[in-house]
This record gives sequence, structure tokens and C-alpha cells, in this order.
Amino acid sequence: MAIKFQYNKTSLQQLEKQLKVRVRTLPIIKNKESALRLEVKRCKTEALELEKRLEVQIQTYEAMFALWNEFDASLIKVKDVHLGVRKIAGVRVPLLEDVDFEIRPFSLFCSPKWYADGIHLLKGLAQTAVEREFTLAKLGLLEHARKKTTQKVNLFEKVQIPGYQDALRKIKRFMEDEENLSKSSQKILKSIQEKRKEAEV
Repeated sequence: MAIKFQYNKTSLQQLEKQLKVRVRTLPIIKNKESALRLEVKRCKTEALELEKRLEVQIQTYEAMFALWNEFDASLIKVKDVHLGVRKIAGVRVPLLEDVDFEIRPFSLFCSPKWYADGIHLLKGLAQTAVEREFTLAKLGLLEHARKKTTQKVNLFEKVQIPGYQDALRKIKRFMEDEENLSKSSQKILKSIQEKRKEAEV
């Protein structure tokens, strides 16, 4: 990215201002990036734990597979999922607060004894599955924000700050050269005038 500038004091001041802003902002962005990186790592660990818990619950479910043919799956369904929003390092992520289930009434006398356990098992399975989905959604958002922040850090650190420093250096050199040229031309002019005066005398 080429920084546009002119060889004058106004441009010099504007570039100095821009450079100061970036130098001051860089540590803040780096802190945000490290906080997001930490949160992404924590979220990945949480997702893996939920994945393992879900697998264990599914294996428990499969242990009673023969009985599940008799089970009426319409007895339980997810009614509502309560969401919240939490800010992590400036990024809004969904927060799972609660999952409501709707359990249809059934006869305790006419249905098998294990129906209550089956409902409890399915409830746990659905809860874990919903938690896992939310954790993955949160992970996606955090990962995206972390990538964007890393790009910004790299842009500031490797492109913009060195670019502004280089532009400032060029302007300062140009202005110094211009000043030296004007001084030397004044000296030359002065020496020519002195020679004329001497020639007249």
C-alpha cells in the first residue's frame, strides 16, 4: 500500500498524526488479538468436551436400542432456546442460557416403566447437542474476529507503520535538501554580490 503524500509541512504533520494513531492503537489491537486467541482455544476445548459427552450419551442411547423401537419420540420436543449475548474482546457472541422442552403427558400405567428414564436421556442428549451447536457457532464468530484482528495487526505492523515512517523520512530529507539548497544559493548570491562590490571599488 503506497502512502500518498506531498513534500510540504502540512503533509508532514498529517502523516505524523496518522503514524501516532497507529502506533498508539497497535498494542490495543494486539491485546484484543491475544484475548481472542485465548478465547478461541478455550472454545475449541469446550467443543471437544461437548463432542465427547455427546458420544457417551449416544452410546448410552444405543445400549437400550431394542427398547427405543417401543418409545414414542413425539413425547418430547425442544420448545424454546433462550439466548443471551456476551461480548468477548469487543465481539458479540451468542450465549445459551436455557433450553425449554415440551413433554407431552403420558400414562404411567399403560407405558413401560423406563419411559421416564428415556425422556430424561433424550432431554440430556438434546441439551448437549444444542450446547455443542452454540459452541461451534461461537467458535466460528470468534475465529472470524481473530482472523480479522490478526490481519489488522499485520497491516499496521508490517505495512502502514513502516510506510508512514518511510514517507516521513522522505519528506524530511526533501525539506532538508531544499533548505540546504536555499542556504547554498544564498551564499553563492552573497559571494557574487561581494565580488561585484569589490569590482566596483
